[in-house]
Amino acid sequence: MGRKDKNKEDFTEEQEVRDENAATEDAVEEKAEPTIEEKYNALNDKYLRLYSDFDNFRKRSIKEKADIIGSASSSVLKDMLPILDDFDRAIENNAKSEDVDGLKEGFKLIHHKLDSTLKSKGLELAPAKGEVFDPEIHEAITNIPAPTEDLKGKVVDVIEKGYNLKGKPLRFAKVVVGQ
Repeated sequence: MGRKDKNKEDFTEEQEVRDENAATEDAVEEKAEPTIEEKYNALNDKYLRLYSDFDNFRKRSIKEKADIIGSASSSVLKDMLPILDDFDRAIENNAKSEDVDGLKEGFKLIHHKLDSTLKSKGLELAPAKGEVFDPEIHEAITNIPAPTEDLKGKVVDVIEKGYNLKGKPLRFAKVVVGQ
């Protein structure tokens, strides 16, 4: 073979390589530009995955919230059990005992223990008697004529005490208001 034939073969090989590269590039370009349907399917798939993730997150959050609430109340109940035991002992002793003063003292001690336990959990007595009536913190049961002029519009009597838990109303006081 002569030099011309060799150059011709090299040229032919180079042309074949170029043609293969061009065909590969065309295939890549065809794949690089997805059709509208492919784009729609891809976006729809993303949407469904995102929706499922969010739904799972929402369900998990609800479950975690319920667990937190349950464990918080278990702490309070655990602290109340010794007081329940004290009441059981007091009732048992009440059946046998003739000492009225001793029974009164025992119930006062149990009440004090209950009160201090609830205060340690953040429970506070909401002030009511003598305060100006406020519908945000009081619930008026009835109005009566004010015994004195300075008690008009104020709480005259408390039917049921109100309580706050860490500064927020837990139960509103049921009160009688002077008119």
